[in-house]
Amino acid sequence: MSQRTNLFTQLGEPAEPSVLCIPDRPRMTYMDQTKRTLWDRFITESPNCHVLQSWAWGELKRAFGWEPLRLGFWDPSFHHLVAAAQVLLRPIPLTGYSLAYVPKGPVMDWSDTALTQSFFTALHSHLSKRRIAFLRIEPDLPEKIHLLSPERSVDLLDAACVAKPEAFFGGRYSVAQSKKVTQQLEELRFLHTCDHAQPLRTIAVDLTPDEATIVLRQTRSRRYNANLAARKGVTIRLASSLDDVRRWYNLLEITRERNRFVGHPFSYYQRAWEALTAANQVQVFLAEHAGKLLAGAFVTLVGNQSTYLYGASSNEARNLKPNDLLQREAMCWAKAQGAAFYDMWGIADTDDPSDPQAGYTSFKQGWGGQVIEYVGSFDYVYSPTAYQAFLVGKKLLKSLVTARASLRQKRGTSKRSRQPPNEK
Repeated sequence: MSQRTNLFTQLGEPAEPSVLCIPDRPRMTYMDQTKRTLWDRFITESPNCHVLQSWAWGELKRAFGWEPLRLGFWDPSFHHLVAAAQVLLRPIPLTGYSLAYVPKGPVMDWSDTALTQSFFTALHSHLSKRRIAFLRIEPDLPEKIHLLSPERSVDLLDAACVAKPEAFFGGRYSVAQSKKVTQQLEELRFLHTCDHAQPLRTIAVDLTPDEATIVLRQTRSRRYNANLAARKGVTIRLASSLDDVRRWYNLLEITRERNRFVGHPFSYYQRAWEALTAANQVQVFLAEHAGKLLAGAFVTLVGNQSTYLYGASSNEARNLKPNDLLQREAMCWAKAQGAAFYDMWGIADTDDPSDPQAGYTSFKQGWGGQVIEYVGSFDYVYSPTAYQAFLVGKKLLKSLVTARASLRQKRGTSKRSRQPPNEK
């Protein structure tokens, strides 16, 4: 009996879960609460695992209007999962339909073209019966992997990494494979769309070398700033209570106001911390000086992937460079936990220095990682009418949000122009 069969015995489950398809072939399987351990084991052991496909993440999204549907592709011959997709469902207003979204998935061996085709055939068969307008997937697959621009490049990069960038991550990413997957998805009638919810580009740091090599790959300024913070008495500790998370969130509000971005309410981060902590998949790092909180970071760990998910910092004592020490300690922790790489989780879509996100992109470029540009989003349409209604509604909503933001900016500019110089 295989190890995976033993897992079912330990869970008190039958050797084969309830299934939807014909016998002796991989079958689309409903993964309910009793299969949670099996689900997370498959996700974490997969080479392209991601926190957004973890069970805990689905429960977080459930609390905020999404219905997580976990579907596994069960191989009855070998008694194990061969593919899985955490599908998030949400109603499309005024249509009677829902959208289905798979962030950073499905999780499977994309190089197996037969598996990919049979998996999607079974997935479409299931979703088309549930009044789903369309399926959107954002696979964790790279379109490009490249070094940073020369003026921002790190001091040391292995020659092998320059020649073959995907080798930088132990073979996790393959641009050549991704091109084949993109072609196959288009042959399977997926539409390649420019719309995307997850970051289209990120910077990932390889954690597989020894710590000395990891440090040498960082820019001199990042190394100097981290050492400066330590010399000046900045300390790093892990959040241990909800009160710590609340203090971190107060910093996030300051960061939002400073950088002008939209985020979630405190209840969202509270749920994220509770759900991911219960699954042992997150740590919140806090940088303090003389008892005052200066910066903090949500860092997840699922399988061999660590992700810098959310960050916040104070307007005070920025000269102490707490964020640099924070990132260095988070990477050291992730490596010690067995992570193979550290995802900085998103940079600007372009290299334009005037891009609103250029500031934090510049910060992330100094840690010795490489830029990964993902293949983006793909839509499979079940109801063309409902799909078009979704696109029109989203376009109108975007226009409304843009108009409101422009109006707020004009009001703010007018108000500031009326203030005396000493009040600006």
